[in-house]
Amino acid sequence: MGLSLETRAKSLHRDVQVIDAHYDLLIDVEIQRSLGRRRVIETDYLDTFKEGGVKTIVAAIFIDNDFLPEMGLRKALNQISVLYDEISESSDKIMLCKSMHDLIIARKEEKVAFILSLEGAEPIGNDLSLLRIFYELGVRLLGLVWSRRNYVGDGSTFSPIREGKKGGITEFGVRVIEAAEEMGMIIDVSHLNDEGFADVMKIARKPVIASHSNCRSIADSMRNLTDQQIKDLAHTNGVIGMNANNFFTANKDEDAHVEYLLHHVDHIVKLVGVEHVGLGLDLCDDFLKYISQASLEHMPRKPFDVVHGHKSVPKLTEGLLKRGYSDKEIELILGLNFERVYREVWK
Repeated sequence: MGLSLETRAKSLHRDVQVIDAHYDLLIDVEIQRSLGRRRVIETDYLDTFKEGGVKTIVAAIFIDNDFLPEMGLRKALNQISVLYDEISESSDKIMLCKSMHDLIIARKEEKVAFILSLEGAEPIGNDLSLLRIFYELGVRLLGLVWSRRNYVGDGSTFSPIREGKKGGITEFGVRVIEAAEEMGMIIDVSHLNDEGFADVMKIARKPVIASHSNCRSIADSMRNLTDQQIKDLAHTNGVIGMNANNFFTANKDEDAHVEYLLHHVDHIVKLVGVEHVGLGLDLCDDFLKYISQASLEHMPRKPFDVVHGHKSVPKLTEGLLKRGYSDKEIELILGLNFERVYREVWK
């Protein structure tokens, strides 16, 4: 009798370097530490990472609208600072990685690796010199925009809004992209509008990622990628991280579940190949506590994760096995595809 799908999935997760290419945990860590707590990652997150076999987390630096523009730089530095503090307190368990060499060390020492990314270039404002500071602090991925306008370009909104003419990548944005690639930062187009995406495809010279975006042909959100955009991104040798948010998984909440998320994987694989799919789960359930009930009640759809925490990532693997993906293909999806981009772009 062969091994069960659950057993095979857990076995894969013990051996594979699973990467979640987008997680907003630093917002929570910053708030919790401001309340006097310490070792927040070790206490609240480490067990679920290990249970799910997730060995690398890309920690996004996200700035809420309420802090912009005046406090964007300060809040970004605060989030980086709390990660440094957490690593100092739990140095035997977690590690900040700035290079592939660091990732190899983290794996050898069985530590959860953290990689920093900017989710939107707001913290640098219109001062290109600040980009080097963030690089020196460990930021290795640059999300050009969140779903709003900044000095780099325009974001894709979650639903249609009243606005004037949309813009693409600005003159400053061109310089940011060129400088980031020269330093060894990976350009991330998740949240970018269609006009900006087309510009990036002309400007970028290295692999481009969409760290947490799905397929627009399956879930009709402007945050997802069209089939042509998927092809264009794959042409750069880039990777698309599957987003576990219900909004981007399915048009209807009743369809928003793990199996439906796997439809996005299948679609990308058929379109451009398995080498261009990864995980960028953007898990948010744990952070809804910071959204007021009044705000939630005004949302046409309530947000939720179709993957119930990092401990449930093996359920995705079970689904891939059930659909006939080989162990090697699953290893690519779980982490090796993003690692390929890291190796090519990082210095």
